[in-house]
Amino acid sequence: MKKKILVTGGAGFLGSHLCEKLLEQDNDVVCLDNYFTGAKKNIVHLLKNPYFELIRHDVTMPFLIEVDEIYNLACPASPIHYQYNPIKTIKTSVMGAINMLGLAKRINAKVLQASTSEVYGDPVIHPQTEDYWGNVNPIGIRACYDEGKRCAESLFVNYNRQNNVRIKILRIFNTYGPRMLPNDGRVVSNFIVQALQGKDITIYGDGKQTRSFCYVDDLIRAMISMMNTPDNFTGPVNAGNPNEFTIAELAEKVIELTKSKSKIVICPLPEDDPTQRQPNITIAKKELNWEPRIELEEGLLKTIEYFKQII
Repeated sequence: MKKKILVTGGAGFLGSHLCEKLLEQDNDVVCLDNYFTGAKKNIVHLLKNPYFELIRHDVTMPFLIEVDEIYNLACPASPIHYQYNPIKTIKTSVMGAINMLGLAKRINAKVLQASTSEVYGDPVIHPQTEDYWGNVNPIGIRACYDEGKRCAESLFVNYNRQNNVRIKILRIFNTYGPRMLPNDGRVVSNFIVQALQGKDITIYGDGKQTRSFCYVDDLIRAMISMMNTPDNFTGPVNAGNPNEFTIAELAEKVIELTKSKSKIVICPLPEDDPTQRQPNITIAKKELNWEPRIELEEGLLKTIEYFKQII
């Protein structure tokens, strides 16, 4: 029997891939987006599917619908976008969570929160495990996103404890792939766009800070696996690729794969930028039977092909 599934932020980078995969799995999908960072072009190819529905709506406002599952992805996720209107970012995380949890409670739906590795802030333990409380500056320029997502997690667990709402929390680490915005300021899209345009590649800081990069298809598998775990398993669960690379290594790899003549330029490190970010995925392996399959080079080649077509 078809499940009816609501995806908030469904026209965004991750949301559009999730909608696509859920339709492939023979579900009835409702995509909700206000197009702040999402775009119709990401899901226009799905509109001809009779089991796909697109609704323009902002999750900070209540929304009524009958569905079996809710994936709550609505929130700008790149520093450029979430810092553009920090109050709106906090509202989206907090009021969006309240509205989706209220909906889930009313209709007895299962609801998954797309949380983030940003809840760990600039971590002092490495790699990060789910029981780590994080090291976040509550008044820094990234706090609108970090603290918004931390508050959303708190709302989720309390709706579960107090009202028995069936929740899932997935902490997403750096994810990349086709349909990223070329101007979102994230390191993978930045480097690829700069390399393809023959511009200098800008590294912030000394380039020794590390990140782990997960290809979008792997992440979507984790998300769906998490939703399908037993009701008594709520998470949080880290989802990301544990293979760690320095930012300088990523820049060199992008130059090599794009055959670019770009030069690397060093710029000052932004405030509160984490120096290390690497997931411990022991729980994901055990509970979701999940680990990434696509290595960095393969994923980067697919992403470079996408950017070649749009710029």
